[in-house]
Amino acid sequence: MTAGTTWASLAVDMTDITTTPAWQALADHHTTMASVHMRDLFAGDPERFTRFSLTHGDLLLDFSKNRITAATMDRLHDLARAIDVKGRAERMFRGEAINTTENRPVLHVALRNRSNTPIPVGGVDVMPAVNAVLVRMADFATAVHDGRWLGYTGHPIAHIVNIGIGGSDLGPQMAVEALAHRRHPSLDMHFVSNVDGSQMARTLTGLDPARTLFIVASKTFTTEETMTNAASARAWLLAALKDDAAVARHFVAVSTNTRGVNDFGIDTANMFEFWDWVGGRYSLWSAIGLSIMLAVGPNGFFALLDGAHDMDRHFHDAPIERNLPIALALIGIWNANFLGADSHAVIPYDQRLHRLPAFLQQLDMESNGKSVTRDGAAVSAHTGPIVWGEPGTNGQHAFFQLLHQGTRPVPIDFILARESDYRLGRHHSMLVANCLAQSEALMMGKTATEARAELERDGLAGTALERLLPHKVFPGNRPSNTILIDRLDPATLGRLIALYEHKVFVQGAIWGVNSFDQWGVELGKQLARRILGEIEGGPALPHDSSTAALIARVAARNRQR
Repeated sequence: MTAGTTWASLAVDMTDITTTPAWQALADHHTTMASVHMRDLFAGDPERFTRFSLTHGDLLLDFSKNRITAATMDRLHDLARAIDVKGRAERMFRGEAINTTENRPVLHVALRNRSNTPIPVGGVDVMPAVNAVLVRMADFATAVHDGRWLGYTGHPIAHIVNIGIGGSDLGPQMAVEALAHRRHPSLDMHFVSNVDGSQMARTLTGLDPARTLFIVASKTFTTEETMTNAASARAWLLAALKDDAAVARHFVAVSTNTRGVNDFGIDTANMFEFWDWVGGRYSLWSAIGLSIMLAVGPNGFFALLDGAHDMDRHFHDAPIERNLPIALALIGIWNANFLGADSHAVIPYDQRLHRLPAFLQQLDMESNGKSVTRDGAAVSAHTGPIVWGEPGTNGQHAFFQLLHQGTRPVPIDFILARESDYRLGRHHSMLVANCLAQSEALMMGKTATEARAELERDGLAGTALERLLPHKVFPGNRPSNTILIDRLDPATLGRLIALYEHKVFVQGAIWGVNSFDQWGVELGKQLARRILGEIEGGPALPHDSSTAALIARVAARNRQR
């Protein structure tokens, strides 16, 4: 048992949440809400927006367009208290080993702990080490920006290529894209993650080897996709610069494997470390964020950390009833477990956030896509929803048909900034109008009576009207949240990401799963290693008939080359 863990908290860990009075109260309440339509809830309560919205800093969460009442929220708050969500969060902030299957703390909050409050792990405060890496990152980024860090032939760096996968790619790429309007003017940013050679080949096309810096982001420096891509980048560089010594001026590493980094040819003085208590999908705040710091500068990166720390303090300090991450999590539980929603869409009305849905997809689905509880028992409720999305307004001309008139309810998070950094005529006003119109339309719908009146105004009547009428009806009552920010800057982006991180934490706590391991990614990797040898000419191994036939077909093609 770790320090600070009590037998009482362990007993809560082993509780089947669906058998608790709080869960049963929600199940009973659902029967009274099954036929309720949101348009009636709004008509009956002029203060509904005020009642069901929360703010922190410049971030507003409007969750009034959900099938909820005050009674719903009371029962959801009871559920959060039943699993002691605040106590569980406290254990995370204290550095206890809440990642039970790997016996590790979960301390992404330490990476942005701007108060420098000591956080002990194994009796040692981690903050001095965290701050030391940040200083080294800032010194390096400043040297690149100032032109003091030169390539092997004496040229300043103009291109940064981050080589990673999963959390070593999705988070940094998302943040760099989101903050593109603040990017250092002399640097182009590129990201390579897929082992498909087309991505590396296309990225390198047009780059000048003498002006290109690669960041190899792999904690172990053994991740197969990352190291394969790094080897190809190294070969490309040396084909142009002709000297192994050039590697040390064009490659840096984010890793803990000193020997592997050195063997690759990278100067270990340019190896930026992080720790096993940093999960990949929570790692953009660490040295994995070096590409972010290079893109927006040390001050921009520190502002990102400041925003996340601000949300951390809110999550830690605010009561359950006024807590934004808890509210977002509880609404998600209500929609998924009681209203039957299997998926959740994230629709940012900001093109700079086009990678946010993919980032949140990993954050949510890798964290809570589990079928056993922390103690290994089968879960008794559906866990993590399928998370997906694309930017508005593009999605309106693609999949919004299903959102409005499909048979499956899909809760949505709309994300919108009140101000734009790009002043181009009516663009931003049109963007805002579309976002707000979609959330209203999904909630209100259009009745047959309203559709009939519209068609009659258009001059339609008789059989033609009756034939078209069913197609013009919108059921409405489709749930959504709107997250409104003032503008997209580093601090606000930090708050937004941390909001979702803590939402995922709360939902995992309620479902009783370990949100911080990812054993589900291992089996495919193990089998891929076996199959790779067969494709490259090794002996055939036992497989099912489908897999064996596909391997044979690909291997035969390879032999013909």
